[in-house]
Amino acid sequence: MSLKPRRVDFKETWTNLLGTVEGVITCGQVKRATWNDRFSDVYALCVAFPEPLGDQLYNETKSFLEDHVSKLHMDVCESGEENVLAIYHRHWREYSKGSNYLNLLFGYLNTRLYKKTKKSDADRIYGTFTGSSEEFTGSSEDNVLEIGKLGLDIWKRLMITGDNWLIIKRFDVLLKLLLKEIKKDRLGDSINQGVIQGVILSLVNVEQYKKKRPLQLYEELFEEVFLDETGSYYKQEANKLLDEFSCSEYMEKVSQRLDDENLRSRKFLHGSSYSKVTHKCQEVMVAAHLSFLHSECKIMVQKEIRHDLKNMYNLLHPIAGGLEVLIDHQQKHTKHLGLDAVSNLKGDNIPQQFVENILEIYTQQRELIQSVYSGDLKFIGALDRACTTVVNHRPSQRVPCKSPELLAKYCDTLLKKSSKGMSENEVDDKLTNSVTVFKYLDDKDIFQRFYARMLARRLIYAQSMSMDAEEAMINKLKQACGYEFTNKLHRMFTDISISRSDLQNKFSAFIKDEAIDLGISFSILVLQAGAWPIGQSNLPTFSMPQELEKSVNMFESFYNKSFSGRKLTWMHTFCSGELKLNYLKEPYFVTVGTFHMAILLTFNNSITCTFADIMESTRLPEPELVKQIQTLVDTKIIVTQDSSIVDEKSALMLNMGYINKRTKFKITTTVQKDTTQDVEHTHTAIDEDRKLYIQAVVVRTMKARKILKHNLLIQEVKSQSKSRFSPSISMIKKCIQSLIDKQYLERTPKSTDEYSYIA
Repeated sequence: MSLKPRRVDFKETWTNLLGTVEGVITCGQVKRATWNDRFSDVYALCVAFPEPLGDQLYNETKSFLEDHVSKLHMDVCESGEENVLAIYHRHWREYSKGSNYLNLLFGYLNTRLYKKTKKSDADRIYGTFTGSSEEFTGSSEDNVLEIGKLGLDIWKRLMITGDNWLIIKRFDVLLKLLLKEIKKDRLGDSINQGVIQGVILSLVNVEQYKKKRPLQLYEELFEEVFLDETGSYYKQEANKLLDEFSCSEYMEKVSQRLDDENLRSRKFLHGSSYSKVTHKCQEVMVAAHLSFLHSECKIMVQKEIRHDLKNMYNLLHPIAGGLEVLIDHQQKHTKHLGLDAVSNLKGDNIPQQFVENILEIYTQQRELIQSVYSGDLKFIGALDRACTTVVNHRPSQRVPCKSPELLAKYCDTLLKKSSKGMSENEVDDKLTNSVTVFKYLDDKDIFQRFYARMLARRLIYAQSMSMDAEEAMINKLKQACGYEFTNKLHRMFTDISISRSDLQNKFSAFIKDEAIDLGISFSILVLQAGAWPIGQSNLPTFSMPQELEKSVNMFESFYNKSFSGRKLTWMHTFCSGELKLNYLKEPYFVTVGTFHMAILLTFNNSITCTFADIMESTRLPEPELVKQIQTLVDTKIIVTQDSSIVDEKSALMLNMGYINKRTKFKITTTVQKDTTQDVEHTHTAIDEDRKLYIQAVVVRTMKARKILKHNLLIQEVKSQSKSRFSPSISMIKKCIQSLIDKQYLERTPKSTDEYSYIA
């Protein structure tokens, strides 16, 4: 066939084409040869000479489709109610499929129409195109649409939304029947799912070609009515269930209804309606009865009825503000459990009881949140708040919180060599868990002080179970609080490493080069004064035993040659030595402190010594000497001739009948134990550090801001200090006043609650 334009008899060609159009729109049998010939006919009419006949073909096709849909509408109207949905669905399925094929048949006509009606972007922007945007969506009857879109538009006008009262009446019947069938499905009766779904989705598919609001017809004609009917149905259902069942059973029934309706939405409705239907059901069955559900939360939380709590969470979670009451009860319950677990602890292992009881509550509640509340962050936040309250609880405001000290002691127990029966992995797991408790501490600086003191003792006396474990714990604290928090701990660790390897090797080489025999095995630790929590004030006077003088002098000589400008201060209270007791039936090796060593060495020349002799030899102050000798008397290495209580008149002698099950043992010095005075001194030092820290924050803030209101300055100080401790308002005020006295700040003349920085 030639593609050249030619004269065409429209009436004859349309007659041939009409038969095929009827077959296509009704999904009848059309032979392939006939189908191909009709493509040629459409092309011939569109390029006919001398005048293209495309417009006439379009109008005739439109008229045919309008007549065809009108006949289908009459068929639907004349059918009984029991058959309306099935007949409508059958006609729609046939017609929509036929429209698609018809659109293919008239493909060339569609192309010509598109070129004819298309406007450029310039026309739309600069005004030559004055038509409304709806022209390109096909929503107006007078618009020129592609044949497929035209068919859908005609169906919408003549079958669904036309002005004819018969169309309106029939669609109302159709809508009522749809709602009736869906209600039957809710009641468990069998219905034709395919028909119901097809009729409902026809309201979507009939406008699928629209670019703007393609779901408008579906939403306005069906969805709004369906949601109202759904709300009314489930409102009655909820009231009925409340009368018949308990709260637990009610939640079960509501959850089942929600699941059923969710499934029903997927069987019948368009995807855009799923969430709307669920929201409507939740609104009338859950949100409308929040007070009833909230009233049952407390007892469920206290008894930890997991199944009911899970149902409660699932129902309340989608409701705005629905979870607040449940979260509050869960937080109070966790707080109550925690306070019960840490109150009235007794025994020798209180630190272990304290930490492990808190961790047990935390682990239990965290697992409950994961399994019952799906790990909801709001509940995790409530758990954190409850644990913070428990960990920082104090019986009285006058009594400092014991938690930092107990946690430090717990870590000390784990890291000491005495932690028997645990592998390194078990210790590491327990230390990791202890960091969980540490994160809840408000007074992290108190923990830091106690931990540093205990770490110092472990490092100095070589009591650490593992240096790797020590370093791992410091790194855990660093991750939790930052480098500044663990800076001194790292420096302590570094000092020990340098002293026991590099420094000791250099000193040994120095002794060897000088060809000096010290006569004893001598090792030394050199510690940085600013890093270690060891006070250098109030050190007792002490005369070094002659047996140690040579070693001490040689090390000082070596150190002064190696490092100029450094001053060594000997911390005798932290030193120790090993003595061999040769005066007994069998030799014993005892590790003692330096003071004990000096006392025992005075007995080298005589079995008996007076208190005055020992005091003259050691030059220790009387109170300190009494304390040191009393320890040796208590261990029965030396005895008093008249009384077990040591004083300045005591006569002392070696216990020649001393017996010990162990041939090697250790006498612990008082410095290796925590006393009440040490704890009080630590808290006093912490208070002083806090004042300096707050003053530094105030100065730093005022230097940057220049002028600041009192309340804003208080807030800024609390914000910057919260990572270390929670400062009291009174302490902040005292620090501000101290800075005013020191002329760092001044009150502005304009206002008494405003400060300015003095440069």
